[in-house]
Amino acid sequence: MAANNQGKSERGFASMNDEKQREIASKGGKAAHEKGTAHEFTPEEAREAGRKGGETVSKDREHMAEIGREGGRSSHGGSNDQSSGSNQERGGSHEQHVKAGQQSHKNR
Repeated sequence: MAANNQGKSERGFASMNDEKQREIASKGGKAAHEKGTAHEFTPEEAREAGRKGGETVSKDREHMAEIGREGGRSSHGGSNDQSSGSNQERGGSHEQHVKAGQQSHKNR
């Protein structure tokens, strides 16, 4: 059996491109559901899988930083300049922001 430079087989399922693999896997999953043999996650299993996935993703610091940057852009109307968004985009009228600012200064 020949192997490519990454140590993977050049034959069978592993040699197919991602799109073809997804297509075949999807058919298998649909068939299993129709047959009644597909695994159904319990709420506990789903929670555990989500926790493990979250831990794995959060280890990629660059990925998490990009998520944070996207969230910042989104919350500021696509701009890094907070003053360029309208008050409504930031959640409230100008008067509400002034009042909140005055109250926060009282609490110092």
